[in-house]
Amino acid sequence: MAREISNYDDVIDSRDVIERIAELEYAEEHADCDGCGKGITEDDAAELAALRALQDEAQSTPDWRYGETLIRDGYFTEYAQQLAEECDMVSEADRWPMTCIDWEEAARQLQVDYFTVDFDGVTYWVRA
Repeated sequence: MAREISNYDDVIDSRDVIERIAELEYAEEHADCDGCGKGITEDDAAELAALRALQDEAQSTPDWRYGETLIRDGYFTEYAQQLAEECDMVSEADRWPMTCIDWEEAARQLQVDYFTVDFDGVTYWVRA
């Protein structure tokens, strides 16, 4: 069973979106089938509509089917810092010069390679 995806998530993998849509669509299609399950709830239907809209907006990215990362707007600065650390661009997060870096500016510069999508009223960044 795929995990529920929410616009409260800081980071979302496109493969999880694809898997969750497939799961909800299967439940929706088999709602009237005897012994096939309970069908789909109103909450599931709302989630499915939001995920379909998100996918329609974001699937133009080159790696949507293979794993594209969606980053919540309010989390993007932290994401930029973690990305820089993971790529060994910086080290020793609690020491100089890390304490002097303007991570908000670094995030703004990184966003040049991203575009925004709306996920049920919340802005996410996806690599262009």
